[in-house]
Amino acid sequence: MDLMRVQRRLVKAIDSLTFAAPVTHVYNPLVYAKRPAQAYIERFAKKNVEALFLGMNPGPFGMAQTGVPFGEVAAVRDWMGIEAPVGHPPDEHPKRPIAGFDCTRSEVSGARLWGWARERFGEPEAFFERFFVWNYCPLVFLEDTGRNRTPDKLPAHEREPLFEHCDDALRALVAAIEPERVIGVGKFAETRAAKTLGPDGPPIATILHPSPASPVANRGWAPQAEAQLEALGISLNQGLPKKARRSASGRQ
Repeated sequence: MDLMRVQRRLVKAIDSLTFAAPVTHVYNPLVYAKRPAQAYIERFAKKNVEALFLGMNPGPFGMAQTGVPFGEVAAVRDWMGIEAPVGHPPDEHPKRPIAGFDCTRSEVSGARLWGWARERFGEPEAFFERFFVWNYCPLVFLEDTGRNRTPDKLPAHEREPLFEHCDDALRALVAAIEPERVIGVGKFAETRAAKTLGPDGPPIATILHPSPASPVANRGWAPQAEAQLEALGISLNQGLPKKARRSASGRQ
């Protein structure tokens, strides 16, 4: 299983794509933050996980800085134990500089997602025994003001070739790790997964996106996401990994 090979193919495929105004800057953290991205994959990617959590694309203060999906600096460095040198995109937006692990801004979505994982599962190995997290699209799109533009807001002539390559990468990712199901973190990711993987792929579902732009997520994201996971039949069982659950069952 070589997910870095999947990502390298995606990087090469999208390298020649161009994007016009209102997008003025495009970042690809799989290139300039390759070292922590690779450390994340090598340390935590496993086959046959219960679910692949699929996000949309990097946030400017998360994966854009650390190379890890939803990668708020504190979560990646202090909880996952990943810290590695991060370079810079070729054309850096003056209002969205890349500081890597020195970034002092918090990625709220990442703080919520990984904060929940830490509180529920304790050690990262317990979470990644059962789950893996990745993004559908690896690119960050910034407007002149520094505003983040999500991939779904791109015009069709830019969006369609990008999505074609991202679809290919998602199919390769799923073939490599063979998750029992794919859970879109938000409706966009669920829709892309369903369209890409089709009826012959693993079951597709969704949970609420932890974005602070969502009024619903701001009313307690973690308990709502847990309720959605329980409704899907994913027992969190106090966060115990599979081996520990089997051992606990044997002691009862």
